[in-house]
Amino acid sequence: MNILVTGSLGQLGSELHELQSSQRTHRFFFTDLPEFDITDVDAATAFCREHEIGAVVNCAAYTAVDRAENEVAAAFRVNRDGAAALANAAKAVGALLLHISTDYVFDGESCRPYSESDPVSPGGVYGQSKWEGEEAIRRIGPSYMIIRTSWLYSAYGQNFVKTMLRLGRERESLGVVFDQTGTPTYARDLASAIIRILERFDPKRRYAETYHYSNEGVCSWYDFATAIMHAAGLSCRVNPIETADYPTPARRPHFTVLNKRKIREAWELDIPHWHEALLKMLGGMEKEEPG
Repeated sequence: MNILVTGSLGQLGSELHELQSSQRTHRFFFTDLPEFDITDVDAATAFCREHEIGAVVNCAAYTAVDRAENEVAAAFRVNRDGAAALANAAKAVGALLLHISTDYVFDGESCRPYSESDPVSPGGVYGQSKWEGEEAIRRIGPSYMIIRTSWLYSAYGQNFVKTMLRLGRERESLGVVFDQTGTPTYARDLASAIIRILERFDPKRRYAETYHYSNEGVCSWYDFATAIMHAAGLSCRVNPIETADYPTPARRPHFTVLNKRKIREAWELDIPHWHEALLKMLGGMEKEEPG
């Protein structure tokens, strides 16, 4: 099968690129801007026809949560209109669309892990744009799987882990919020789950599924930062602060732990704990560093 991956220069796309090299089941086409604009439905459809695409993995997204509050049109163009364009392209050629969404579709007011059927209530432009992208896919109706994830990080790109590593080398101490709780997701683990799904899904079946995927376990950003410093052997002291002490343009949900039971059972996934995943990521970075 031929598989199109959009947003291939980002964290998840880069991890998929790494993993696909070890398997020969499918042929992957990795694309990103400026060569491939996911909002151009005609171009996307033409590409899918020309290369006989059987599945589209949409890793492309506008993810600047705070900047989105002022760049509303840009966020919706990518996260809603881009999702819609790919849904139309996938439907036109009979391909599966596997779309990545976010925990930010929830308001964070729950006290238990969110399941796929829980009502959504985005608290900012980013979350709203991602939710409307999901709804566009459902409305257009290709064969689709939507995977919501949270707190994504990787050795590629910019993310919380790499920021903490940099600050941990530069500072003696820093403050990190302790009243926002969720679960980190190592992008390589999510990429592995996606590869497994692509290897096992039935191209003759029509899918209409929403899944949740993150690593297992629960932590606050403060807990996560503390674990990063300890695992990396950094002496920087992490101080717990409240969200009110670190105001941002976009409102962050206070609790977005995701229930992974559905995807774990449907695809027989073994999902690692977030701390185990963090150690694996940091170990990989050490191997890649010179000397």
